[in-house]
Amino acid sequence: MDLLGDWWTPLVLREAFYGIRRFDAFQQELGIARNTLAERLRRLVEAGLLEKQVYETQPVRHEYVLTESGRDFYGVILAMTRWGDRWLADAEGPPVITRHETCGHDAHGEVVCSHCKEPLAWEDVTARPGPGYPARLLDRPAVQRRFRLDEAGEGTPPDPDAGGQPLRDD
Repeated sequence: MDLLGDWWTPLVLREAFYGIRRFDAFQQELGIARNTLAERLRRLVEAGLLEKQVYETQPVRHEYVLTESGRDFYGVILAMTRWGDRWLADAEGPPVITRHETCGHDAHGEVVCSHCKEPLAWEDVTARPGPGYPARLLDRPAVQRRFRLDEAGEGTPPDPDAGGQPLRDD
């Protein structure tokens, strides 16, 4: 979230998915201040989502190309777009339609279970600590509440009548 902590970063990535690669094109499409754009591009390169490649040597000029990590971010962009299309689009409909070229149909992003391919909804999932979760934190009451851990360390399903899973430490 530190990387995406501002609203320009997803917009820069969206433009990269639309095929924009050069600084001036990003600046023109987004209407973003040059210093702000330079900072966002620097952060995306440092984070490994974009890669700088020289396209001209006199003077040296770079373009910004999506890396594998950056291309993998496309699902996040699609999920954000789907939410915006559902909740923010006016009566005319969504501003951009995504066409799945493989099957030839218009489509929208959907988060699905990697096992059964059913859509994932918050009320149908539980969170539990993964192998990278700091062991020193597991005994904290807030962690126990967040993950609704039972004695065996397994998560229990959220109770929709109780507002679902706690998401904060308070």
